[in-house]
Amino acid sequence: MELKWLGTAGFEIKTGSHVFLIDPYLSRSKRSFPKQDIKPCDIKKASRIFISHGHFDHVQDVPQIAEQTGADIYCSDIVAAFFKNHQIGTQQIQPVLSDKKKFNFQGYTAQAFFSEHVQFDKKLIIETLFKININLFKYLPLFKKFPCGQVLSWRFYIEDKIIQFFGSAGSSLKELKEMGHKPIDILLLPLQGHSDICGIGLNYVKHLKPKIVIPHHQDDFFPPISKQVDISPFVDTIKKEYRDTKVVIPKMNETLIF
Repeated sequence: MELKWLGTAGFEIKTGSHVFLIDPYLSRSKRSFPKQDIKPCDIKKASRIFISHGHFDHVQDVPQIAEQTGADIYCSDIVAAFFKNHQIGTQQIQPVLSDKKKFNFQGYTAQAFFSEHVQFDKKLIIETLFKININLFKYLPLFKKFPCGQVLSWRFYIEDKIIQFFGSAGSSLKELKEMGHKPIDILLLPLQGHSDICGIGLNYVKHLKPKIVIPHHQDDFFPPISKQVDISPFVDTIKKEYRDTKVVIPKMNETLIF
């Protein structure tokens, strides 16, 4: 199995001859860091696209990618409506209407879990508004145009491994405890959206006990709305307190083989 981080919460996963994408967002400004050299027009092969939620940094490029690849899209009903309004054929859109819904494909299985978006805290909001300053009204349409919808986390059963992907770290304690009943091989964990996101991330590791955790979404993908997150407290604590879990920090567009 090959796994490639596309920046933000985006991933490309290959197993055998099958290729699928998760939250593929590739558009960047000149100020974004790290730089993403791959553009939406470069994505030519994918059979399916799995979406966690409808914010712009998760779905903005999906209509173009879906048109180029013919990939089916698995998402919440609200996000499905958004895609239909952006000229994606109804036959390509597969709304997820129930919790723990499973989809069996040749080569792997995907399961959707109802989840929650991380709650932006007051400190982060004030810092972000200060950075945006007079450009607030310039960025407001980004939030109005792209509705969040029901947040989904995705579990993939691939080559005798379980991969758990989160697009946002707002899971309740109940959700994490329920998921923790089954061992996870690889946890794809977003570290963005809260002043104590490292502490929030450690709670995921505590309950899910993954063999490997791959942090993502920590990049400065859309300044001044985003920022580069210092994830060293997260990494250092795992090394000291969760020695059965290995941290793999991905480099953008680098292929990891498991």
